[in-house]
Amino acid sequence: MTRAQDSFTFTVGKLDAGMAILLGDRAHLIEFPSILLPPGATTGSIVNIAVHQNVAQERKRDHEFWSLQEDILETFGSHSPENPQLEVRNVTQTSVTLEWPPIKLATAKLRSLDIYKNGQRLASIPNAHNNYSTKLSGLSVDTQYSFQLLLRTSAGTYPSNLIRVRTHTIADTSGISVCFANVTDSVLLENAKLALKEMRAKWSDKIQIDTTHFVCTTPAVTPSGAQPTGGVAAAPGAEYQRALQLSIPVVQPQWILACHSEKKMVPISGYYLGVTPPAIAGYSQRPQSMSQASLPSSSATHKSSSSRQSLPAIRRSTPPSAAPQRPIDEEEDEEERPPPKPPLSDMKHKSSGTMDRNFKFPPSQTQAQAVPPVPSLPTQAPAPKPEHEAGSNRTNEDDMTPVAVVVPSSVEVPPPPPVEKEIRKSLVESDDGDEEVGETVEIDLR
Repeated sequence: MTRAQDSFTFTVGKLDAGMAILLGDRAHLIEFPSILLPPGATTGSIVNIAVHQNVAQERKRDHEFWSLQEDILETFGSHSPENPQLEVRNVTQTSVTLEWPPIKLATAKLRSLDIYKNGQRLASIPNAHNNYSTKLSGLSVDTQYSFQLLLRTSAGTYPSNLIRVRTHTIADTSGISVCFANVTDSVLLENAKLALKEMRAKWSDKIQIDTTHFVCTTPAVTPSGAQPTGGVAAAPGAEYQRALQLSIPVVQPQWILACHSEKKMVPISGYYLGVTPPAIAGYSQRPQSMSQASLPSSSATHKSSSSRQSLPAIRRSTPPSAAPQRPIDEEEDEEERPPPKPPLSDMKHKSSGTMDRNFKFPPSQTQAQAVPPVPSLPTQAPAPKPEHEAGSNRTNEDDMTPVAVVVPSSVEVPPPPPVEKEIRKSLVESDDGDEEVGETVEIDLR
């Protein structure tokens, strides 16, 4: 086996722009960097070039390369995102509360986390890195639903397990989850907790995502819990304000006792805070606490107002000196006096040819003659009287004054006052007219 040649001889042919043209023994022509030539080499110089393989450096390079590949595989290829595990936390008649453990993305980036109901996308979970539960409301009573989470990442899509849930019926009270606040009656509070335990419901002292009702007898808090509202013991507590913000119904403990007594969900309209709750069968009616007495009761005010309206009006007698009495003649004059007439400037007329209502025709001679005369009555001779009676009658006739007889035809009767209906009718007709006329002109018809 022939040994490989250690070096090769070349003649420098030309030096140009940092490159040297080398010519070999067999007219081989190669381009060689001029910077690698020995110092002082010029055109026509003969140089020997030897080439050797560095095996140690090759092994070192290969080791570093494969170590880097293993690190990349261990970091990004061994662990992948995990599928979410969906669980049911609470079920009521119209809502379902779901929860899941924190999502594991490994080295992938989160795209979205969506909730699906009956195979259709319902909504996207906000703040999926820190939010591990959701409450779905507006469901139908006693209806089956299916729910599933879908995790989308930069490494792919990972669905969760499928859960099938049926909402409760009205008779199922196990879905009640209450938050107790300030209940002044300790016996009532213990009875409510025992009723929840028998109904397989749950309660807590803090509002959670599955809280269905906020139970208290007054919104006020104890001095230790009044710090969020400025340190005032009578001010509403932080949990009470949070319940109002989350639209959680605030009821009294009697509602829990009513549900336990009737073995079903009872409407909460009669057990709101501030309303006098109805009596519950099977439980003794305890006296109302001071906190409830301080709250305004709409039903009590309604009953008191209705009872007041049903009572007859109280008649109060005034002393004689307080009400001055007027003469009877003045009262009769006021009754007979006609209503005041409106001024002429306020009255509108449709035409200028109108007459004053106070105008009256003078009596004419023909009318005076038309009155038939009063017939004279036949006179009869008086019967003769005794002398002593005749003498007394004569003395009485001499003392009497003569009386003048008034003929009816000579008496002038004034016209009757205008009727109130005619005045109103004239006012209505004047208002209907669109034409405005000036002052009234009286026309003499004599």
